[in-house]
Amino acid sequence: MRILIANDDGYLAPGLEALVQACEGLGHIDVFAPERNASGTSNSLTLHQPLTVHTARNGFRFVTGTPSDSVHLALTSGLIETPDLVLSGINNGANMGDDTLYSGTVAAATEGFLFGIPAIAFSLTDKGWTHLDAAAKVARRVVEHVLARPPGAGAWLLNVNIPAIPDSEQAPWQITRLGRRHASRPAIVTTNPRGEPIYWIGPAGEARDEGDGTDFQVTRAGGVSITPLQVDMTDHAGLPRWRDWVGNPPGSEGSAA
Repeated sequence: MRILIANDDGYLAPGLEALVQACEGLGHIDVFAPERNASGTSNSLTLHQPLTVHTARNGFRFVTGTPSDSVHLALTSGLIETPDLVLSGINNGANMGDDTLYSGTVAAATEGFLFGIPAIAFSLTDKGWTHLDAAAKVARRVVEHVLARPPGAGAWLLNVNIPAIPDSEQAPWQITRLGRRHASRPAIVTTNPRGEPIYWIGPAGEARDEGDGTDFQVTRAGGVSITPLQVDMTDHAGLPRWRDWVGNPPGSEGSAA
């Protein structure tokens, strides 16, 4: 068993070290992570400048790029053998609902999935690494479970959010769907030392859909949320409506005359 571990908080993040330690003994572990915090970079790849890979004293490799860059290089550079499993995290904060579209943590796991490798993203619901030790034990159990009972043939992608509580190791697991958030709060405007305006992206909005079965609802109740993800963003339910729309362009009513 070969396991590739990445993250988006950077190779010095406590969550990365905790996940690596939690997986010790499960197989050979390789670590490729961004040099710096790359939260919110989604699935971006660096295409217009070269990347470098360095090795830290603890053996972790760090990449001058994004989380997706890190996994992509690990899988295509020939530096390591192809892994059997890709893990990402443990992230400093939740990745639920619409957050998954922006998340570098989820993106790193998704990059492995796109290469046909089973992958799991792990996140701790609160920032500040509170109860990270308990979350790491949950991550270990999840990995052990998928290795003992693979959820299906071929690649799969899971997004796991662990509540930041001291007894999360005893928390129930629940398969969930993604919730939704309200739009982000307004951008924050300030000035630089030269008096010029600069802008900070505003914080995420509140949960909009946190009903039964959502990742928001389950973690709020103290459970571990496990959401199976896919990369097919096609609006399958809406395809008949769109086919009807494209088949009836303006003026088509009289074209047969």
